[in-house]
Amino acid sequence: MTTNADEAQTRPRRRAPAGAAVLREDVTEAIRAAVFEELASVGYARMSIEGIARRAGVGKTAVYRRWKSKLHLVLDVVSALAVLGLPVPDTGSLEGDLRLLYELTSRALRHPVASQIIPDLQAEAARNPEIAEAMQKALRDGQEGVASKILAGARQRGEIRAGIDGELALDLISGPLYWRSVVIRSPKLPKGYLEALTRATAEALKAL
Repeated sequence: MTTNADEAQTRPRRRAPAGAAVLREDVTEAIRAAVFEELASVGYARMSIEGIARRAGVGKTAVYRRWKSKLHLVLDVVSALAVLGLPVPDTGSLEGDLRLLYELTSRALRHPVASQIIPDLQAEAARNPEIAEAMQKALRDGQEGVASKILAGARQRGEIRAGIDGELALDLISGPLYWRSVVIRSPKLPKGYLEALTRATAEALKAL
């Protein structure tokens, strides 16, 4: 009489389907990096799968195995920004948290690649709802998550009142720096700008 153990030993093992593609993570990351470089170099409209593949050192097939078009590729890369996010400052004071947030955000926005990509994708977002949605998620959701935690800490310390308008608070925290860095695209922040912005924002939040 055969036992279950005997049957398990004699039963042929299942194999992965012949020809199943195994996507190497290092290739995927190389392609993602190439997308940022290509966007910064030629912009979304002139960007091509061929150019991305060439910059990543892979064939076009490697790109198409992962994404079916340049739109889906860019949407994936931009959406990934949202999950990266910014570290939540925890300095022990509202002004300290805002000051650190502004330093980190300013540095990220003024990076040569980001300063080229964000305005270009914003222009495309006006014509493409899918890009608009991805941009909103990448730029707004990340800031909103950090800002909500800064506000929660300030409420616990009694620096701001409970029940303030969260949407207005987010606009106060994030709006001015994005306006200066992304819309106006000022090549250099005025001396003392971040310190003044920190004080003004903290006072405005306390007044809500």
